[in-house]
Amino acid sequence: MSNDTPDLFGENAAAPAAPEPTAATVAPEAAPPADTPPPPPAPPVLMPGSDGALPLDLYAERAYLAYAMSVVKSRALPQVEDGMKPVQRRILYAMNEMRLNATAKHVKSARVVGDVIGKYHPHGDSSVYDAMVRVAQDFSLRYPLVDGQGNFGSRDGDSAAAMRYTECRLTPIAELLLSEIDRGTVDFVPNYDGAFEEPQLLPARLPFVLLNGASGIAVGMATEIPPHNLREVAEATCHLIRHPEAGLDDILPLLPGPDFPGGGQLISSPEAIRDAYAGGRGSLRMRARWRIEELARGQWRVIVEELPHGVSAAQVLSEIETLTNPQPRAGKKEVSQEQKQLKQLVLGVLDTVRDESSDKAPVRIVLEPKSSRQSRDEFMAVLLAHTSLETSVSVNMTMIGRDGRPQQKNLVQILREWIDFRYVTVERRTRHRLDEVDRRIHILEGRMIAFLHIEDVIRVIRESDEPKPALIAAFGLSDVQAEDILEIRLRQLARLEGFKIEKELNELKEEREGLQHVLDNRSAMTRLILKEIGEDTKKYGDDRRTLIETVAPIASAEISVADEPVTVILSKNGWIRSRQGHGLDAAAISYKAGDFAFALLETRTTWPLIVIDTHGRAYTVKVSDLPGGRGDGVPIATLVEFQDGGKPAQVVSDDPATTWLFANSGGYGFLCSVADATSRQRAGKAFMALEKGEKVLAPAKVFGEWIAAGSENGRILVFPRAEMKTQSGGRGVIVMALDEGEALSAVAVPADDAVLTIEGAGRGGKSTTVELKPAQREGLRHRRARKGAPLTPKVKPERMR
Repeated sequence: MSNDTPDLFGENAAAPAAPEPTAATVAPEAAPPADTPPPPPAPPVLMPGSDGALPLDLYAERAYLAYAMSVVKSRALPQVEDGMKPVQRRILYAMNEMRLNATAKHVKSARVVGDVIGKYHPHGDSSVYDAMVRVAQDFSLRYPLVDGQGNFGSRDGDSAAAMRYTECRLTPIAELLLSEIDRGTVDFVPNYDGAFEEPQLLPARLPFVLLNGASGIAVGMATEIPPHNLREVAEATCHLIRHPEAGLDDILPLLPGPDFPGGGQLISSPEAIRDAYAGGRGSLRMRARWRIEELARGQWRVIVEELPHGVSAAQVLSEIETLTNPQPRAGKKEVSQEQKQLKQLVLGVLDTVRDESSDKAPVRIVLEPKSSRQSRDEFMAVLLAHTSLETSVSVNMTMIGRDGRPQQKNLVQILREWIDFRYVTVERRTRHRLDEVDRRIHILEGRMIAFLHIEDVIRVIRESDEPKPALIAAFGLSDVQAEDILEIRLRQLARLEGFKIEKELNELKEEREGLQHVLDNRSAMTRLILKEIGEDTKKYGDDRRTLIETVAPIASAEISVADEPVTVILSKNGWIRSRQGHGLDAAAISYKAGDFAFALLETRTTWPLIVIDTHGRAYTVKVSDLPGGRGDGVPIATLVEFQDGGKPAQVVSDDPATTWLFANSGGYGFLCSVADATSRQRAGKAFMALEKGEKVLAPAKVFGEWIAAGSENGRILVFPRAEMKTQSGGRGVIVMALDEGEALSAVAVPADDAVLTIEGAGRGGKSTTVELKPAQREGLRHRRARKGAPLTPKVKPERMR
C-alpha cells in the first residue's frame, strides 16, 4: 500500500472517501467535459468512543475502502497518460537510473529487482519479477519494453527462469517513455520511506495505453485493453490533433481495430468493433490463421501459423486430446452422449495433429485430415468450432483518467486525454529548457564581460580581500556571474575561448527565441508535437500483424449432411432413433421389453427435432445426430438435459420456416415457427408457460386460414387464424372459452378445402371418428375465445387432423 494511505486508527482519522464507481460511458462523438465535477462529499466523520475504540463495522468499512482504493489506483489499473501500472513504472524508472538503456550491457534481473524493491516498491520480489517478465515477452506485449536475455517464458505457459539466471536491459522503444524524464516534464514524489523520489507518471511520447494495452483485476472493476499498431495510433492521434472536433467515425478508418502481438485474424463485424470502441466495452471474435499445404498424390494438410491472442499451441493440442479421448465428467461414471458425438465428429475429419513449433516458427501446428477428398472448409469448421483456434477477446477500456478517477473510456476520450497530457508535457519540457538556456546565457554574458575586461578583472581580484562583492560592484555582475568568473580557469579566457563564448551565446539566444515562440504560440507547439510524433513513428513503427477480415463467418460446428427422408422413432420410455425413408410399417418396429411407441415422425435429416417437456420447456435435437440402424437407439436424456424432472410431452420436426399452433389444456395458445422454437442449449429454453395441472396439447401445423379447437365436453370452435397471436413463446392468448373444470383437448389448422377428421370417445366411451367437410364447418365458426357449439354426433375430441 502506498505511503499516502490514510491513518485508519489514529485519534483524528477521517473516514476515507468511497471509491468512485466506473463512470457511465460517454457518447463516442462527445469530448470529455471541460470542467470535471467535484467529487461527492465525504461521508460524515464518525469519531471513536472516549476510550479510543472503534466499532467493528466502522473499522472494517474504513479498512476495506482504503484497501480497495489502493488496489484500484496503485496496483491494477493503468494511467491514461503513460499506460503504466505503478510497478511497471517503477521498474522502467529504476532501470533508467541504472543506465540500462538499449546500448548498455545486460545485467542480472535479480539486480534490477533488488533495486526496485529497495528504493520504490516495498513488496515481494516475485511481484516485481513477474511484472518485468511480462513487459519483456514479445508474445504478451505488442511493443516489449524490456530486452530479456535467457528464459523469459513461452507462449505455452512455461514460466520464466529464476531471476538469478536471466538478464535484462531496456528496449529501444522504451526511450519514448523515459527520454524526457529529467527535463521537468513530470512531477516526482517521495518513495515509500522518503529516501528517494520517483515519478508520478512517465512522459510518454505516444499513447502507450493503446500501444501495449493492459490487463488487470481490481476491487469491483477490471480492465482488458487490447494492443494496437503504433503507426495507426500515431496517425489517429495526429488526425485528432489537427481536427479536435473529429469523432469516432473519423478515427476508425485510421485505427480500424486492435493489433495483437501474435497476429491472428479479427473476424468481428465493423459494427461490433465500433461498438466496443464507442462504449469502451465489448467482445471481439478472433480466429487463427492457417494455410493449406499441398502434398503428393492429391493429399493436403493444414499448417496453423498464427493463433488468437492468449491461445497457445499446447492449449489447442490439449483441447483436441480432450475431444478425441473424452473422460467422464465429475460425478459421472461414463462419458455423455454429447462427448461421444463430438469424438465421432472430430475423429471423422482429423487423422493426425502435431506441434512443430520452434525458434524459427513460433507457432506451427500441423493438422492432417482423415481423407483428402473431404471438404477443406468443413474440416476447419469442426476444429474452429470446438477448439480455441477461434475464440473471443474481451475489451474493457477501464483506466485511471487525468482526473485521477477510474473510468471506462471510449477511444476518442483516451486519445483526447493523452493529447492534453502531451501538450502539458511539451510545455513543461520547453519551460524547463528555457530556464536552462536563460541560466546559461546569463553565465556567458558574465564571462563575456570578464573576457572584454580581463586586465581589470584580474586587478580587482588581486587587490580585493573580498573579490566577489568587488566584481559585482565594479562590473555590474550578478552573484551567479561573479561566482562563475571566480571558478573558471584562466585558459578559458584565452582569445579562442572568446570566440566560442560569443558563438555559443548567439546560438542560445536563437534557441531562446524558438522556445519562447513555442510557448507563446499554440500552433507552433502543435506543429512541434506533430513533428515529434512523425519522427517517432518513422523510427519505431511497423506493419500490422493482425488481419481484420470482417467477411469471415463465425465457425459452425455443423458439417453439411445430405438432405434425406428419415423417420424418427421415440418410445414411451424415452429411447430415440431414426430409420431411413418414410412410410414405415409401425407394426414392424420393435422396442425393448415393456416399451412401446410414443411418436413416429416423418422428417428429413436437415430439419430440427423439437421436444417439449411436461413443463413446457423446448429442447432441440439434430435429426442427423440420431443413431440409425435397427438398434434400440439412445435415451433422449443423453442428448438434452431435462430440467426439474421434465419428461417428453410432445415432439415436432419440420422445416424451420413452417408455422405451428402450440396450445395447452388450459385453453391458451400461440402461433410460432419451428425456427423460433429451437434452442442451442442442451438445457433447452422456456417455451410454453403452463399453470399447475395443465398439459401440452399435440401441436398443429398451419395449413389454412381457420383454426379448429375442441374441448373435452365435445364442443368445437372454428375461428380465423388472423385472430391468433404469433410469438416465440410464452402463454399466448385464449383459444377457446372453457367451463370451470373443463379442458381444451385438441387443435388443428386444416387447409380451407380439406376434410377435418376428429377422433375421440363417443357414446359409451367407444372410439369414434367424425369427418367435417368445409361446408359442415360453417355452423361452428365464430370469434376466438368463444365456447363454440356441440358436435353432432357427440364426441369428446382427443385428436384432430
